[in-house]
Amino acid sequence: MIRFEHIRKEYENSTPHKDVNGVINDGEVVSIIGPSGTGKSTLLRMINGLEKPTSGKIFYNDDEITAPGYDLVSLRKKIGMIFQAFNLFNNMSVLNNLIVPQVDILKRDYGEAERRAKALLTEMGLDKCYDRLPGQLSGGQKQRAAIARTLVMDPEVILLDEPTSALDPTMVSEVENTIKWLIDGKKTMVLVTHDMNFARDISTRIFYMDDGEIYEQGTPDEIFNHPKHSRTLAFITNQKILELVIDETDYDLNQIQQKIDDYGRTQKLDQSSIYNIHSIVEELIIQCVFTHIKDANVSLSVFPDEADLQYKVKYTGNPYNPFEENNLSMKIVNALVRNVSFEYHENSERKNSLKFIGKKRY
Repeated sequence: MIRFEHIRKEYENSTPHKDVNGVINDGEVVSIIGPSGTGKSTLLRMINGLEKPTSGKIFYNDDEITAPGYDLVSLRKKIGMIFQAFNLFNNMSVLNNLIVPQVDILKRDYGEAERRAKALLTEMGLDKCYDRLPGQLSGGQKQRAAIARTLVMDPEVILLDEPTSALDPTMVSEVENTIKWLIDGKKTMVLVTHDMNFARDISTRIFYMDDGEIYEQGTPDEIFNHPKHSRTLAFITNQKILELVIDETDYDLNQIQQKIDDYGRTQKLDQSSIYNIHSIVEELIIQCVFTHIKDANVSLSVFPDEADLQYKVKYTGNPYNPFEENNLSMKIVNALVRNVSFEYHENSERKNSLKFIGKKRY
């Protein structure tokens, strides 16, 4: 069992994980999905000890693998990882890619390691590739060789980081079928993927990551057919989200207005709702944020749920909540929104963060 407790991961200009909590049970196949930049691959790398959380704890069974001094070599004997870019040793033959880790890490006899390697490569249709270098393989063959190198170490858990994203489309099904074959082996598997159909097909559970946390989790049926949250629905249906970045010194108001109009048309918003988005941009961002913060840089995202528009506004500068103002601009904005929250994240590029709901009508 793998358990996350209050995982936070900070970089100089971003905080992909704010408070990640969750459990992966033995024998489960868990797919992690979500928008780019939400730390899906980083979470996998922390499970395998390749990265450390800024704070929080990760447990494998009863052992805290994030504890200072924890034996990561021992951990990697139990948890294998298959990388997006294959990570084969390019100066070794395919066969030696499987033999050397067994001898060096598991201390297996060379003859036993070779026997296991040949048997597994043959089972995976790579028996004619023993002596080839990775550069002589197709993309699909490289990924199957990388999967074989992980399997030959007999891990208890297999982590897969976007295993088909670097492949030509004609090779994707080949590798996906190999992964389905792995599942029949009853291994615990954790998979980061952008392929929603594949995630739906193979998973016992889905983690949807967004906004610095496991935003929603459930069975494939629950996530894909009955999501509880609008953001999950927007992601899995590929519903268009309006995203704008506005720089005080370089923005083109006419271009911004055109993007809002285009968004409203594609989302079939009525004219009043489109007008409200324009008003929030002009009154909240331009009249208040840019007036208060010199050289501000602002990002705005808007996405729909069943009855409302969800807004997120982030901007640079010292702590500033425009909703504390009592000027005309904010009186206009307050009449258009509800459920406002403000946060300040010291370690983020855009430290100020506003979330609120604006009424939407069709």
